[in-house]
Amino acid sequence: MDALVEHLRAGLPADALITDPDVTASYAHDMASFCEAGAPAVVVLPRTVEEVQHVMRTATALRVPVVPQGARTGLSGGANASDGCIVLSLTKMDRILEISPVDRIAVVEPGVVNAALSRAVGEHGLYYPPDPSSWETCTIGGNIGTAAGGLCCVKYGVTAEYVLGLEVVLADGRLLSTGRRTAKGVAGYDLTRLFVGSEGSLGIVVKAVLALRPQPPRQLVLAAEFPSAGAACDAVCRIMEQGHTPSLLELMDRTTVHAVNAMASMGLPESTEALLLCAFDTPDPAGDLDAVGKLCTAAGATEVVPADDAAESELLLQARRLSLPALETVKSATMIDDVCVPRSKLGAMIEGTAAIAAEFDLTIGVCAHAGDGNTHPVVCFDHTDADESRRARASFDAIMALGLELGGTITGEHGVGVLKKEWLDRELGEVGLELQRGIKAAFDPLGLLNPGKLF
Repeated sequence: MDALVEHLRAGLPADALITDPDVTASYAHDMASFCEAGAPAVVVLPRTVEEVQHVMRTATALRVPVVPQGARTGLSGGANASDGCIVLSLTKMDRILEISPVDRIAVVEPGVVNAALSRAVGEHGLYYPPDPSSWETCTIGGNIGTAAGGLCCVKYGVTAEYVLGLEVVLADGRLLSTGRRTAKGVAGYDLTRLFVGSEGSLGIVVKAVLALRPQPPRQLVLAAEFPSAGAACDAVCRIMEQGHTPSLLELMDRTTVHAVNAMASMGLPESTEALLLCAFDTPDPAGDLDAVGKLCTAAGATEVVPADDAAESELLLQARRLSLPALETVKSATMIDDVCVPRSKLGAMIEGTAAIAAEFDLTIGVCAHAGDGNTHPVVCFDHTDADESRRARASFDAIMALGLELGGTITGEHGVGVLKKEWLDRELGEVGLELQRGIKAAFDPLGLLNPGKLF
């Protein structure tokens, strides 16, 4: 410990190093339940690339593991500390270095908050689409680490589709540049895409070149009530089958609607079994919503209500963004799943989750990015009740098993971290796992970067 601190201090300003165990303990874990976390030896908050390089050179020389962190809003334990590690918090590297309306790119450091970037590029008439529910607090570095998504994925895609290039500090302290600033480029292997979603296990992202789009028109939202989740999922299939391209297509089940109303008095219809929100940011959103409204009615919607203006639309979107925080108030703890299935299997996924809730006698609310099949079943439980906690963990595993059975994946946007390690084995298979471990060894032969995560 003394040697580690001495080596780190040699290349860091005094305020970049935290050794007080009462403070370092607050950096031990992210927001996931049932994920072990160790006690970090130190926490480092660098402000420059050179400081990050110094940390990694020190870690390599002393064989000390390093756990990179952003805002710790993750839900899989991917940012959890290991005993005796260096926690490398990148939140102080928070500069927007460049915004280019001509090239339609932004160059940012990893600690830039998602919402701050969105607002900054908006002043130039530009748009950065990825918008996780935690967008007001989560960082771009964390978004890159987990390949985060958000409400707009159905039309605009996830973080991976907007990362053009990276600067990455490798495990031994070398600086690697990947990708490009150009609109297209295919030189060599796509190492940029390899780092996106790697959960800090291959290198430390210290700069990102991000693609931007022109700012779209303000979207209008439609809310449709359904007598069952199956009927709502049928409407989703009809909307996509007919070739519509909504900017948002979200689902909230009855449990979620009740939780949002209880927390925020949003006035959502509590008689509904499923509430579908559909938005368009096209030149004629009202016409698009009218066409979708007819499809919802044909699928069995009991009421279809298009928003009159942008303010009403934003109120509905705020209700959806409150889904996870609201479900966290139902019981003392939650486990938030992240299973993505083919759209055609969405109804089976949600109905199967309801059956799992009944089997384990638990409250499980579901909100979903319905347009891309990404469901977020939220298991609500009393963490002081040992039996209920056991059932919560078992139900979580049952939900992931159901997702794989339906041809899906164990995570659409939250990452694997600690929480889903054993399930990654099942999804990848023996050959896939062997190759992934080989890639990890090529970039991090000493196994110092975020150990114990993924596999």
